[in-house]
Amino acid sequence: MKLDFVNRFLLAKQHLSRDFRNSDVLQTVRDICALHATGIATPYLSLFARIENFKRKHLDEELYVKRRLGKIRCVRRTIHILPEETIPLAYVATKRKLLKDTAAFLEFRGVSTDEYEATSKRILEILKGKEMTTSEIKGILGPEPNISAIVEQMCDQGLLIRGRPTRGWRGKVQNYSRFDEYFPNLDLGRIEEVEAIPLLVHQYLRSFGPATENDIAWWMGIGKGQARAALHSIQGQTEQITISDLDGTFILLKSDEKRLNNTKTQDMQTVNLLPILDPYLMGYKIRDRYLSPEHREYVFDRGGNATTTILLDGKVVGVWDFQEDEKPVVKLHFFEKVERSAVSAIRIEARKIGEFIAEKPIQIKECDVMVPLTRKNAGGFLAPLKDS
Repeated sequence: MKLDFVNRFLLAKQHLSRDFRNSDVLQTVRDICALHATGIATPYLSLFARIENFKRKHLDEELYVKRRLGKIRCVRRTIHILPEETIPLAYVATKRKLLKDTAAFLEFRGVSTDEYEATSKRILEILKGKEMTTSEIKGILGPEPNISAIVEQMCDQGLLIRGRPTRGWRGKVQNYSRFDEYFPNLDLGRIEEVEAIPLLVHQYLRSFGPATENDIAWWMGIGKGQARAALHSIQGQTEQITISDLDGTFILLKSDEKRLNNTKTQDMQTVNLLPILDPYLMGYKIRDRYLSPEHREYVFDRGGNATTTILLDGKVVGVWDFQEDEKPVVKLHFFEKVERSAVSAIRIEARKIGEFIAEKPIQIKECDVMVPLTRKNAGGFLAPLKDS
């Protein structure tokens, strides 16, 4: 199978092709498995890239009003937004390692088991029928230094859930609610790990396949043995294929086989501007499918975090950055020469996303030079063209 066809197929599955953009937030999140939500603005910008006429209130309504989506820490110990029905799968499939790590952090902070049990019970009482920030919780409990760490552990245990930010869609301070009140009909214990992992692998392949065994293990944050066992349990639903220009064997759901074979290249170029940590970029361990190896240090930092990217027909051709100012600017940097028609299309998309962020007219600036992310301090991927 040709790589160009595979990338076209994946752009369609990820709702990044213009002909396959969606109008339904919930269905879009289901189709792409999850929204990466470590970056506060990332889920909004990921949906802006996939949904026609997307407004921030559309995601807020699903998260905080209808509550058909929820934010939990799961795969690779990172925060994701998932559909309600997927939350138990992701939670159970990843909780063993997650809880081990968060318990170690509590121990590092000097929080004893008794202190955690007592404080968490008080927090659950305080949050009955309410949502609060950690600062508000501290205001009731007093100057307890470990409240933030305890609240995070309670989220990872499925006792609390992260809620609405207090200062708009880019606000870093968020409210917390009791999980049993946020999702009163959701039972996190309804499934065992041995069932959850294969089901989540199937979900992953539905959104990101064809993918390798290594991709699956990396995305889920599990061992290769677990990934192999999960694939064995669903082997009747999968096929193995090879992709030109890529090494190894790729796994595809049988239900996707016909769709992939019918994929054709299109005359019109597909342009996307994706935010940091977008699912399309973070879906694979092996990135050669969409990124030339010589450009990797400009897209991923030393921690494996993906910066803001410019896609052309599913391949990364550069990065973009938003600079807040009296007259906001969207900066563009191209790795190599891009056709004039493609640059014009990219500038149109840059103006759209810039005005979505700024809510007013923006300028566009092209930058000739970029410092590799691997040479920047931690967090450099958040503003890749800051010094350009």
